[in-house]
Amino acid sequence: MPDHKKINVLYLASEADPIIKVGGLGDVAGSLPKALRKLSPAKLGGQSLDVRLVLPFHSVITQKFDNFQLVSSFTVPHPNGGIGSRAFLSYIGDLPVYLIEGYSLLTAPTVYSKDNLRDTRKYTYFSLAVLEFVKSINWHVDILHANDWHTALSVYDLKLRRQQEPFFSNTYSILSMHNMPYMGAESKKVIHDFGLLTCECDHLPDWARTIPLPIGMYAADQLLTVSPNYAKEILTPEYGCGLQDFLVSRKESVAGILNGIDTDDWNPKTDAALLFRYDEDTLETRSLNKTALQDEFSLEKDPQIPLIVLVSRMDQQKGIDIAIEGLRISSNLNFQAIFLGTGDPILEAACRSLEVEFPDRVRAAIRFDLNLSRRMYAGGDLLLIPSRYEPCGLTQMIGMHYGCVPLARATGGLKDTIIDSKNENKNTGFLFNAATPEAFAHTLLRAITIFKDQQKWNQLQKNGMQSDFSWEKSALKYAHLYMDLTGGKNEN
Repeated sequence: MPDHKKINVLYLASEADPIIKVGGLGDVAGSLPKALRKLSPAKLGGQSLDVRLVLPFHSVITQKFDNFQLVSSFTVPHPNGGIGSRAFLSYIGDLPVYLIEGYSLLTAPTVYSKDNLRDTRKYTYFSLAVLEFVKSINWHVDILHANDWHTALSVYDLKLRRQQEPFFSNTYSILSMHNMPYMGAESKKVIHDFGLLTCECDHLPDWARTIPLPIGMYAADQLLTVSPNYAKEILTPEYGCGLQDFLVSRKESVAGILNGIDTDDWNPKTDAALLFRYDEDTLETRSLNKTALQDEFSLEKDPQIPLIVLVSRMDQQKGIDIAIEGLRISSNLNFQAIFLGTGDPILEAACRSLEVEFPDRVRAAIRFDLNLSRRMYAGGDLLLIPSRYEPCGLTQMIGMHYGCVPLARATGGLKDTIIDSKNENKNTGFLFNAATPEAFAHTLLRAITIFKDQQKWNQLQKNGMQSDFSWEKSALKYAHLYMDLTGGKNEN
């Protein structure tokens, strides 16, 4: 039995900032485990968490870091002979980070590639190596917390081994799904090559039984998404990606916990990228950032003109086309707009076309520019997030923290984090339901109408800036889930 006063948590991910970051998962995996370790026993009813992170030792990591200590050598079983493997230890602050090395594909120059077979082999190896590693250091894990398809097979491997190996008999599993459509490739051959038994879950559709994410969903004790609303949405045909019936059969084990943001990093009082720093009590100083942004993009420097900003990956999911057409429909309104992002060439071209069409008030910055995004959050009045679906979303949290009022589609985590109700004193933004330019334009008109009332607009800004999107708040919910799982386990 585990120590009731301490819960050992191994957090698996393919990337984690600052060691290696490609996308949003890197932000989460670099922040949540740290926040969990900071929780005091006083906040957890006397219990404590020993949270450790494990990553593949991607070859690109050594280009940035060299502070690693060899802690274990072990063998990963394979039908064609064992794979010699090693684990190294590093730290993010006081968070222990293990890096698994031993499979030739880990020498690939990138974290992810366009070669599905290569990536499937790499992450299948990593998923199986993790359990061998914890055995090699004799660390009894109470919670194995995997993320996305890349580590989903670790959960399946645990389910198979838990029935046969006492070392894992008290280990529970969680699989977090950050974006359902990304399930991994068909993996029947790779699974067979690594000696894993074929998944025989009757509730899974036949097509899903050789794909990593659905296999992990079948095996996990608890399924998580990154917002409560998205956890409900994936039970429906619109968002369930063909797995909605299976998820409905497991709905008692499906939950959602919002991601957080690093409020030390994203802080308008201390942000070095800003010309003028401010807080909720100095919004008049914030207006200087708007003037500076208008000047930077050669827009008319008029505080009475609402400055609309969009900071996003250019992707169909993000609804960029909805915003473009919605602004075109709303061209009779007085506004300025700045787009920032890269991605789909068609959407990039559409942003540029809108700038050509409205040269006096639309700008398209087709690039990745973190410092510019910070200036846009600090200088924009209205932040557009017209996503077709959004499992969680961090942009709206950052925007609100900076006093940039979000206008978003009512989906996923956007609906969970933005308040748009009849009680104007509590509202933090604007939401529209249908994923259409017309619904967007109707809500934009409502937002610009309120913008003209400075008192009401300032209240919106202050409400958003006072919202708690800290990782501590999210970490407490994860910690209670860990305690619920281990508590149930200890009673059996």
